[in-house]
Amino acid sequence: MATRIAVLTSGGAAPGMNAASRSVGRCGLSRGWVTYGVYSGFKGLISGTIEQLTTRDVGGVIQRGGTLLGSARCEEFKTVDGRELALRNLNQKGIEALVVIGGNGSQTGSYELNKMGFPVVGIASTIDNDLVGSDITIGVDTALNIALEAIDRLKVTASSHQRAFIIEVMGRKCGYIALMSGIAGGAEAITLPEVKTDPEELAVTLRAAYEHGKSHALIVAAEGAEYNAAKLTEYFYANKERLGFSIRSTILGHVQRGGTPSAYDRILASKFGLGAVEAIEREEYGVLVGIKGNQVLTTPLEEIAGKTKQLDPAVIQLAKTLD
Repeated sequence: MATRIAVLTSGGAAPGMNAASRSVGRCGLSRGWVTYGVYSGFKGLISGTIEQLTTRDVGGVIQRGGTLLGSARCEEFKTVDGRELALRNLNQKGIEALVVIGGNGSQTGSYELNKMGFPVVGIASTIDNDLVGSDITIGVDTALNIALEAIDRLKVTASSHQRAFIIEVMGRKCGYIALMSGIAGGAEAITLPEVKTDPEELAVTLRAAYEHGKSHALIVAAEGAEYNAAKLTEYFYANKERLGFSIRSTILGHVQRGGTPSAYDRILASKFGLGAVEAIEREEYGVLVGIKGNQVLTTPLEEIAGKTKQLDPAVIQLAKTLD
């Protein structure tokens, strides 16, 4: 069994990453293991930016957003030579297992490293919630609540000025945040990468909202949708005389990645950190730690790499019903 482990964070920052790193560190240290932190993700593996962690190093971080270990893009890690250099650095430190906290791209990297014979355990962490192997991932709850707060605030402005607004949320090619925040925020319409959008139908929906006495109309758009905020704004502006109204847009962007992680994300991340350490104890490598049906479970990385989780069709239909 490995007793010298390392942890890194990779990909886009997700609220709760620090809680996960803290949990891995403290659960490892409580077992008498030597625990290392890799700074700047896979780039740090290649540069050898690997430092031993103490209890104090992972203290006072659970409430902090972002990732103190840092994250960086690393094209070199996508090459065999780059991964071999990373392995040499891990072996030089005597590290016997690696925990990777991150989303789709990060876990693809985990899988490639594991295929080269190095013991790796992944932890599901991305605000996109597009990772196969976990019902929900670290950071989603916080990002969703940030989006919902923005929607609630924007509806007040929209009502005051009797205007139509588009609010764009993150998620890349997955519409989870848009779908859930749109339902929770009572949006008149939601645009998703997974569902084809007809802007003319959206115009009819918005007009109907006004005709039914509403003082505002709101569309929640996923950034990866065919008609995101920019495309919709362009369309409505070009056809405003015919459609009979104009529209304003707000793009939340990276504000959803920052801020204080919610209680749910802190607890979820702590559970995942323990789950990763327990997987190492069982010598169960090449897996992702996630949650399914309120139970922390592992899924083989080979079933995850290069795949994207699909939205629940029933929830999409619910959103259409509630529009």
